[in-house]
Amino acid sequence: MSRHVAIVTDSTAYLPPQTMERHGITAVPLTVVLGDQALEEGTEISARSLAAALQKRRSVTTSRPSPEVFAAAYRAVAEGGATGIVSLHLSAEFSGTYDAAELAAKDAPVPVRVVDTGMVAMALGFCALAAAEAAEAGGGLDEAVTAAEKRAAGTAAFFYVDTLDYLRRGGRIGAAQALLGSALAVKPLLQLDGGRIEMLEKVRTASKAIARLEEIVAARAGTGAVDIAVHHLAAPDRAERLAERLRARIPGLADLHVSEVGAVIGAHTGPGLLGAVVAPR
Repeated sequence: MSRHVAIVTDSTAYLPPQTMERHGITAVPLTVVLGDQALEEGTEISARSLAAALQKRRSVTTSRPSPEVFAAAYRAVAEGGATGIVSLHLSAEFSGTYDAAELAAKDAPVPVRVVDTGMVAMALGFCALAAAEAAEAGGGLDEAVTAAEKRAAGTAAFFYVDTLDYLRRGGRIGAAQALLGSALAVKPLLQLDGGRIEMLEKVRTASKAIARLEEIVAARAGTGAVDIAVHHLAAPDRAERLAERLRARIPGLADLHVSEVGAVIGAHTGPGLLGAVVAPR
């Protein structure tokens, strides 16, 4: 049985299943609470079902995995031959997932390094990939953590939402910012900054906001080697158009992923989300 450093992340990384399988990455699921039903992201509730529930204004909340779920994941990975684990998670500003992982790590059968990446979606996914590649190259826990932290430091995430109401309801953006956006009837562009969601710009129309998003992403990508992820919720055509324009504009583009976010992130952004992650290599 091979001995190695294994990578664990959570379901909000939104890595393609084939990529996770190829690199042996384990994702611990967060939970979406729809009415009185608690459903695991990725297996028990789809993005499409979540979007339909939001459009019907059904009550939707999210919750972290329990420490016991993390403990079971760590045991399974150790039984698979891992001598150490790097556990990489979405920003602790958004969720208690990091705290639950920390609790479970204390009693894990092998050493576990838990990292708050300050990221989410493929901004987190790219960190997990960097750690996996470092481990595959023979690196230990320190090398895998360093690779993930370096990737996080260079990665940026920008996104457009049709309304700030969902972010306000979930406490992910200040009520004052949300109310200001609604009062001015503007379309917000947001960014991840220090693990938080911050207002980047306010644009008057959706089409201008999406065009501005494209400009910001292309400028941030520059001319060096870079990976890009385009995310959406219930807006596949919008996402594909943005991806095609970015392919034409970014000379150093290495990999480009287009995917729908899962139910956890979708619950806080609402249908119409369009986001882009820029991760220089």
